[in-house]
Amino acid sequence: MPRYLRLILILLATASQSALAQDINAPEAYEAVKNGKLTLIDIRTPPEWKQTGVAPGAARINMIHPQGAAGFLNEVLAKVGGDKTAPIALICRTGNRTTQVQRFLQAQGFTQVYNIKEGMAGSGAGPGWLARKLPVDSCMAC
Repeated sequence: MPRYLRLILILLATASQSALAQDINAPEAYEAVKNGKLTLIDIRTPPEWKQTGVAPGAARINMIHPQGAAGFLNEVLAKVGGDKTAPIALICRTGNRTTQVQRFLQAQGFTQVYNIKEGMAGSGAGPGWLARKLPVDSCMAC
């Protein structure tokens, strides 16, 4: 079984289905990051970062982590200084992966995990970061 599929299964198995979904749209996330009120984590893969660029200030933490779910979790913890109450927002391409990662992080004790359900490319939840013409930083070295 491919590593990414194992990680997704682990995320699903450990996710709390009763956790409250907390959603935020792309413009709200952008403003909160700009004002230092939110840590934005882009969970896409390096080729995706390179293809579209990354939101300014976003931490790039590939959910398909070489050390699995534990490695991903450790990187998120490092980004928020070990504070599971720090507000974070997750973004991916269309909001599907962030939904699973949001549940996983909530199951690990994170209390303020927001999901940008429209993602970078847009979905039924909204047009997406790119279509809203929010800024991106190129990521040629990804």
